[in-house]
Amino acid sequence: MSRRKLSPVDNKYTRGVVAVCAGSKKYPGAAILAVGGARRGNAGYVKFLSSNSALISLVISEFPDVVPISSLTKERVDSLVVGPGASTLASIPDLPLVLDGAAIAKVKTLTKRKSVTVITPHEGELKYLGVKFDGSREEIARAIATKFGVIVVLKGNETIVADSNRSFTDRIGGPELASAGTGDVLAGLIASFLTAVKDGGNAFDLVCGAISLHSKAGRQAAKKFTSVTALELLEELRNV
Repeated sequence: MSRRKLSPVDNKYTRGVVAVCAGSKKYPGAAILAVGGARRGNAGYVKFLSSNSALISLVISEFPDVVPISSLTKERVDSLVVGPGASTLASIPDLPLVLDGAAIAKVKTLTKRKSVTVITPHEGELKYLGVKFDGSREEIARAIATKFGVIVVLKGNETIVADSNRSFTDRIGGPELASAGTGDVLAGLIASFLTAVKDGGNAFDLVCGAISLHSKAGRQAAKKFTSVTALELLEELRNV
């Protein structure tokens, strides 16, 4: 699946609203990358959730179309990403959610959610779940998905997407994606795709679509640059 096909009667709200909670004093660039990824997915409206004025200024100076918010209270939001650059939220609402980085650990406390939860660890981040990397990547991803009732995106060589019933292996992405920040872009992109869940979109297929688009952008960037960075990947997303 690619990006959502637009209808002539669509507006910015019907296309979906995604909120991005990303970045920190240590990793300010993660806010730019995650928001940038969200802008290149399905959503028609991107909100940046932060109380950090420096991060807000950084994001808005790069993306003036993004709207800063300090709380989710009374905000219309169709999906949410938390974690790129070590961002956290004390309370997470029950809507389609992507957890990245250290925020992946929060999945252990999120119970009885009705909405889909997606976690995006690389092998080193499995420690947040108390899981050791030992054995088949697909088996590990399926086991984690079953234990926590989530969709797992196990990043790495041939990224695995798994839930408790099925799995998908991405064979498009290559080593050009093994660069700091590309995962932040992916987290935002997945959250943007998940806004389509409100229209009856299948969450698993939407996640796989975001993975494939991310990987295609990486491949195209690799044809232009000897060394691909997250910024080149982000730019290439507008061309795939």
